[in-house]
Amino acid sequence: MSESGTYYVPHGSKWPIIATVGVCMAMVGGSSLLNGNNTGKYILALGLALVVFMIVGWFSTVISESENGLYDAQVDSSFRWGMIWFIFSEVMFFAAFFGALFYVRTYSLPWLGGEGAGLATNTFLWPEFENIWPLTANGPGEIGGEFQTMGAWGLPALNTAILLTSGVTLTWAHHAMKEMKRTQLIIGLALTVSLGIIFMYFQALEYGHAFNDLNLNMGSGIYGSTFFMLTGFHGFHVTIGTIMLMVILGRTIYGHFNPKNHFAFEAVAWYWHFVDVVWLGLFIFVYWI
Repeated sequence: MSESGTYYVPHGSKWPIIATVGVCMAMVGGSSLLNGNNTGKYILALGLALVVFMIVGWFSTVISESENGLYDAQVDSSFRWGMIWFIFSEVMFFAAFFGALFYVRTYSLPWLGGEGAGLATNTFLWPEFENIWPLTANGPGEIGGEFQTMGAWGLPALNTAILLTSGVTLTWAHHAMKEMKRTQLIIGLALTVSLGIIFMYFQALEYGHAFNDLNLNMGSGIYGSTFFMLTGFHGFHVTIGTIMLMVILGRTIYGHFNPKNHFAFEAVAWYWHFVDVVWLGLFIFVYWI
């Protein structure tokens, strides 16, 4: 911290260079693996291991500095803005996939069906095409065979209730944090973590049902690709969020945080509520409508 106490100057750190090396190795390994080079899987695994090592080490350093009182209000503000911009980037990430779904359903399919500017497209490319969503066959040749779509009122509806409930338990835990009711805080966090794990379990069951019973996979036309892109990336975010909540739960049990110093808890709560909102969009536009 500077002598004036108004601006924190971080010390030199090895973690950024380790992160760079790990991400580059993972990218090279993944690319090699996709191009048929079997050695790529070892490079990818090593790169991912370095990334995990970096995350654990860097966050441990930040936690230690925070608990030792090295951060001031300016650092807290920097962390908050950093998290805000990170969540904004996540909003744009999912907006791209929702935008692709919107484009397909609002423009591409009507054009293929002969509406508006798509009359020539329909006439020359696919005269028999009917503008129906969701499509249950992959192209004129029905490549990969017919498939069934995923209904909204089974596991998806249950998972919606689970995620909404997890948002309530997390908010309950947040109020306990502000009032320094540590037992309620731990119970609320433990319930939220449990609900996150249950959500992931049910989504795994849903994917198994899609693959084995519905013949629905990434190759199942535009419906399959958008379905798995959106739900898959959301599931990945739920997994990351659950791990983050487990870390916060562990820190809470260990005695970290107080009503005036708990931004790590707030950051994870912001992230989790963002994941909840994205799922509501998925349930409405992917499963229901």
